Amino acid sequence: MTISKTEWSKSTRLVEEAERILIVSHISPDGDALGSLLGLGNALRALGKTVDFALDDGVPDFLEFLPGADTVKSKLTVGEWDVMISVDASDEVRTGKVGEFGRSRSKKVINLDHHGTNTLFGDVIMVNSVAVSATEVIFRWLDEMDFAFTSTVATPLLTGLVTDTLGFRTSNVTADTLAIAQTLMENGASLTEITERTLDTRSVLVINLWKTAMASVELHEGGVIAANVTQEALKKAGLQEMTDGGLVGFLVRANEAMISVVFKEHADGNIELSMRSKPGFDVGSVAFDLGGGGHKQAAGATIDGPLEDARARVIPLLVQAAKKGTLIIA
Repeated sequence: MTISKTEWSKSTRLVEEAERILIVSHISPDGDALGSLLGLGNALRALGKTVDFALDDGVPDFLEFLPGADTVKSKLTVGEWDVMISVDASDEVRTGKVGEFGRSRSKKVINLDHHGTNTLFGDVIMVNSVAVSATEVIFRWLDEMDFAFTSTVATPLLTGLVTDTLGFRTSNVTADTLAIAQTLMENGASLTEITERTLDTRSVLVINLWKTAMASVELHEGGVIAANVTQEALKKAGLQEMTDGGLVGFLVRANEAMISVVFKEHADGNIELSMRSKPGFDVGSVAFDLGGGGHKQAAGATIDGPLEDARARVIPLLVQAAKKGTLIIA
């Protein structure tokens, strides 16, 4: 589904009139979630606003280099805000406990996103599903405001562009996308550093996790490739927080794979799904049907376990999605 509803004027008026602003994003944050949160928040701070950042799962290690990352809170217990801005989250549930707390303590909510599965929650909508990332929507909003970009804003915004397009390799990348990237680079963002830190760097602990997870890899009908990351594998690798370390993106690069999925087993028994697809295949709609969100080539959801039940439920859905798709190479 295509959504294009960007209420620039209403959003600008709300933040101009606000003194205290809260910005949240989705659970299991990625580069676009952090890039959106920090890029927008650093800009609003530069405009003199008091801005709080909050994410249920905190900041992933590989994104700690982003300016302002050290000010992100992992929980909220006090506070009231004039405006809460939800970035890169397709629905209210995806914003987790901090989103729930923030909505109850904020006068207005701005919903800023780029997912075609967005439920259009909130008081003011800033959703454009044609955009390659939520940071693209923020860039266009700040451009509408005639904001003078600085490196503390440009770096997080470019991080969102790079990570959500897998290094400008997804089918929705256009000449406009590259023009935005060029502007951000001209204003202090290093494409080399961002690419190295977000796409090309992994710890030995993650490599050890992959050693175990690789033993579970299976190729199913239609080119659906699947793997498991269990609690046992996580502990064996010496990792504390649930992650697949980018394994889902690695698997989809197999010649025979059209869709990849990693089943991540959380300590509470829930199963987190990370899904990727090649151009021409849609995992976003599957994620939405499972109560999650995302877009065609990258999506996720959290469902009930146990692991084997989750696999039995999800893999047939992905096989059907694979059969409906056609590989696009253009």
